[in-house]
Amino acid sequence: MWLLFFLLLVSVPASFAEGRCDVHAPVQRAELGELSLVYQSVGAPRDPVLLLVMGLGGQLIHWPDDVVEALCRQGFRVIRYDNRDVGLSRWNQMPASANLTIELLRYKLGLPVSAPYSLTDMANDGLRLMDALEVRQFHVLGVSMGGMIAQHLAAMAPERVRSLTLVMSSSGAVGLPAPAPALLQLLARRSAPNREVAIAQQAELLAALGSPQVHDDRAALIEQAAVAYDRAFNPQGAKRQIMAILAEPSRVELLNQLRLPTLVVHGTADPLLPVMHGVHLAAHIQGSQLRLIPGLAHRFQEPFKAPLLGVVLPYLQAHRQDVTHIAGL
Repeated sequence: MWLLFFLLLVSVPASFAEGRCDVHAPVQRAELGELSLVYQSVGAPRDPVLLLVMGLGGQLIHWPDDVVEALCRQGFRVIRYDNRDVGLSRWNQMPASANLTIELLRYKLGLPVSAPYSLTDMANDGLRLMDALEVRQFHVLGVSMGGMIAQHLAAMAPERVRSLTLVMSSSGAVGLPAPAPALLQLLARRSAPNREVAIAQQAELLAALGSPQVHDDRAALIEQAAVAYDRAFNPQGAKRQIMAILAEPSRVELLNQLRLPTLVVHGTADPLLPVMHGVHLAAHIQGSQLRLIPGLAHRFQEPFKAPLLGVVLPYLQAHRQDVTHIAGL
């Protein structure tokens, strides 16, 4: 059923997709003072905007093109961008130096963690991008760390966010199940002597984040890692993003105050943020919807694209022009 639904969604004539939902549209750059963010806009300028916020170390290319096109075909202008410190986005001034090893040790000891910037700063980046593009109201879809950033963004500007979709994310509350130590070590391993080693390490991480129900093709993982490496490789930026996550307190109080349409999507086989992270997240957002996808892990793997879209697209379509909660605010 999921496959049929997905095929129906993507069976729009090619001429329409090419003319309106061109996922190969050139990227552009927004100068935001100390930051220079690279973004891509896919869709008609007058369509409602859907802002995509990527997770830790991810670039805008990590939003699969077919997913972006499916979102655009629902009548959205889809904007995806490179978060600060990754991809082609850049600092116009040197960021503060920090030592991930020391901060990880402090985190394990229960001591305060310092970071060059916070997830709130990263949420403000998204708002500033929307300001630069003269977009007043928009929908937000965040994945993993991007979902954490999206939570802050919604709290900072509830009058601007029409709907919130949080995929594979967390409330950051103390006591939630932790990922396996081996996975954390892979995630924190951000140094490599050369391109070959860096690509092999990333392919290993991707495999570890995948679902046990799916057999990954090693060559495909290597190719995916190589494309990302050749576009941009900034391991220090990923380390600073990890520190921003570690320094983040619980967002439960923030979530309890949210009053906007929210969809929480989580996989039952997520090895990084086990399923209770999604359950807890939804429980603290009043009126939110929770959808659990059996077998989904912490990646956009091919067999799970249709189930993901089958959940996300109807929700977004239902709220595409809905401004009821904004009127209430």
